[in-house]
Amino acid sequence: MSVDGSLLRAVGVLALSLQIGWVPAVQADDLLGVARRAQAHDATYLAARRTLEAATERPIQARGGMLPAAHLTASASRQSGQASFADADPVDRKVRNRGWSVQVTQPLWRPANLAGWRHAEAQLEQAREQFRQAEQDLLLRVAQAYLDVLVAQEGRRAAKSYRAAVEHQLALATRNFDVGTGAITDVHEAQARRDAARAQGVAAHNEVELRTAELERLLGASPGTLHLLNPSAELPPPPAGELQRWLDSAREDHPAVRIQRTALEVARAEVERQRAGHSPTLDLTASYGPTRASGSMSSPADIASHVRSAQVGVNFTMPLYAGGAVQSRVREALAMSEKAEEELEAAKRLASTQARQAHAGVLNGLAQVDALASAVQSSEAALASNRVGYRIGTRINTDVLNAEQQLHAAQRDWHKARVDTLMNGLRLKAAIGELSELDLASINALLMPPLP
Repeated sequence: MSVDGSLLRAVGVLALSLQIGWVPAVQADDLLGVARRAQAHDATYLAARRTLEAATERPIQARGGMLPAAHLTASASRQSGQASFADADPVDRKVRNRGWSVQVTQPLWRPANLAGWRHAEAQLEQAREQFRQAEQDLLLRVAQAYLDVLVAQEGRRAAKSYRAAVEHQLALATRNFDVGTGAITDVHEAQARRDAARAQGVAAHNEVELRTAELERLLGASPGTLHLLNPSAELPPPPAGELQRWLDSAREDHPAVRIQRTALEVARAEVERQRAGHSPTLDLTASYGPTRASGSMSSPADIASHVRSAQVGVNFTMPLYAGGAVQSRVREALAMSEKAEEELEAAKRLASTQARQAHAGVLNGLAQVDALASAVQSSEAALASNRVGYRIGTRINTDVLNAEQQLHAAQRDWHKARVDTLMNGLRLKAAIGELSELDLASINALLMPPLP
């Protein structure tokens, strides 16, 4: 529900004007601009991106175990010594050898390598899902931090406005007491409220600093002056469809569920990889290389040799026994697979709960915004009546101060309820894995730039 009327328009204008001087003078940022800056500077998001880049190399490495491997070896040696032939006196002998060879091996049957490649592919898919979650998590964190700053600013504005109202009421009470038409208790009550308002103002200012620091942490720099939530902007409509549809979607498409589903695939691939430790291997090998020798230490004559050889064959290996290690690793992998299944079910339940909470938060938030909008208008009317009553003597100073406090609290709560409703809408989209920049753009449309 949009709130018309002079009060809420005045609230928006005051909120805008109070932004001037909040942070160093830089260009104002809207929500999308802040989100894109965060994508370039947030350490958590960038770390997730690097993790994905690293994971893309694993299938390449695993696939290498199924492709041909070639090795070049070369050697050169010189041998010297003494040798005796037919009981003759020893003679000095010197022999030189050199040669090189190329060997190529093509795996023909290596189940462990094939299982390792499938395991690496599953790990890559898991990394993709983890990065997808990091993207959505960044959007949520940016939106929360951005809107938290706006809520804190509204709290500071309300605290300043309330303090100004109390100062005005204190001046009235003091003047009435001085002319003999008021009681000293009215002055003391107004002074107490003013001191409390000062403390609230300090707390509100500190809250702005804390929330701004959190946003700065995401950006790696000062966020500058932010665009503000338009007081007269309509909030998005309630989520379409039955609750159960949202719950079912969350159980299937929540980022955490998708990650756990890929984790289960990784665990199953690991079982297959460990079981392959029992399997035989068969490799095709081929080699070629020349060797040269100037003679032989065991021959009385120096007869040089030059040999070129080529060889083709197959190597067959059958594992027989490894001390029980292979069976133990298989049992470990099976246990981890069962663990992944339980974690997947836990993720589905948590996703369903989060979707239910966010769905209820949107619906209840819209109703609360509507109620608080009426409360703001009623509080404005009540304050005006109490002020008139105070002037004509039918209301006391405390009544006016209470009405002032009620009005500013209602304004602050109304603003926070709107922000909470928007955030619950984003959480609901995140619960079904569909949160994107388009959702931030819909909130961005509700913002307006600060006064120049």
